[in-house]
Amino acid sequence: MTTFITRCDQGPPDGIRLAVKDLIDVAGLPTTAGSRAVADDAGAASEDAPCMAGARAAGARVVGKANLFELAYGASGINEAFGTPVNPLDPARVPGGSSSGSAVAVATGEADVAYGSDTGGSIRIPSAFCGTAGLKTTHGRVSLAGVWPLAPSLDTVGPMAVDVAGLERGMALLEPGFSSVGASPAASVIRLRVPGVLVDEQIDAAVDAVLGRLGVEIEDLQLPEWVDAGRAGAQLADWEAVRSNRRLTSEPGLRAKLGPTVAQRLEEAAEVTDADVAAARRFQDGWRARLDALFRRADLLALPTVAFFAPRLEDAVGPRYIALTNPVNLAGLPAVSVPIPTAGPLPAGLQLIGPRNAEDRLLATARLVEAA
Repeated sequence: MTTFITRCDQGPPDGIRLAVKDLIDVAGLPTTAGSRAVADDAGAASEDAPCMAGARAAGARVVGKANLFELAYGASGINEAFGTPVNPLDPARVPGGSSSGSAVAVATGEADVAYGSDTGGSIRIPSAFCGTAGLKTTHGRVSLAGVWPLAPSLDTVGPMAVDVAGLERGMALLEPGFSSVGASPAASVIRLRVPGVLVDEQIDAAVDAVLGRLGVEIEDLQLPEWVDAGRAGAQLADWEAVRSNRRLTSEPGLRAKLGPTVAQRLEEAAEVTDADVAAARRFQDGWRARLDALFRRADLLALPTVAFFAPRLEDAVGPRYIALTNPVNLAGLPAVSVPIPTAGPLPAGLQLIGPRNAEDRLLATARLVEAA
């Protein structure tokens, strides 16, 4: 079974069943980061990552460490070491990543809630491809201690579930006391269009149709800076990924155990220069200000989670999976992906983006989307 790298049964039998992405330390279990280079030397974690504290206090039952794209450094969900989790909507298609096992675990009912991580779209993309819901939290809101790093200035931990009620439960585990009950849903939404990113017509139409049924004020906006933000975010992610995984690439014995896709990507990422990073950081400041200005015009932003439906497994390499997600990470903002019906056989993901710490409003609005 490729959904989980390690199975377990920790906690009371009647507790919420929780799958934990295998980047997050769980006491008594190894953390593999989905990589043989890590797994072969990994001992059992001596203690939980701090983000597990709320789940333990609430009596959640940890059912396993969920599979992922190796080192969380890819968005297709393919795993060359441990096998690829099976997309429950179509086994011939990729599940999306990097939190592939987490999305599949909740989609197939093996877990009520899953924890994933999101550096450039790794919660939202598999949620869109598997027809589930996922919440990327505000950067810094959930502790990253005890979480295998990819790009710490972009990394986040968040919940995944089949629906918004599950995301609510997941947030309450990650942050005891969290509730979106009583939060006001968005009264106004900016519908973003991104020149330079070709969106499948069925997906675009589905997003427009759902937004039109919400009964909120909609402003249509072209945002060409989005593509530049994606480029800057990718450079920062690559630069930090090289440094986070330097031990794996510098020791020949470990490097030989890396999957060829990740090994090649880390090699290419090493070409990002300090000057590139300095320019990306300067852009990041302006990008945050640009989005802050949009939130003075509307409560939330909306666009598709992914521009296309899940590719077939043989076509996994090449698509720009994170084109509509990683600019959100560059700004450090929260975003939720919820499944919406399309004219075709597969659902799409609607992505709602909010200002910092607006997770309660995002979930309140996502409930309206479900109702619509």
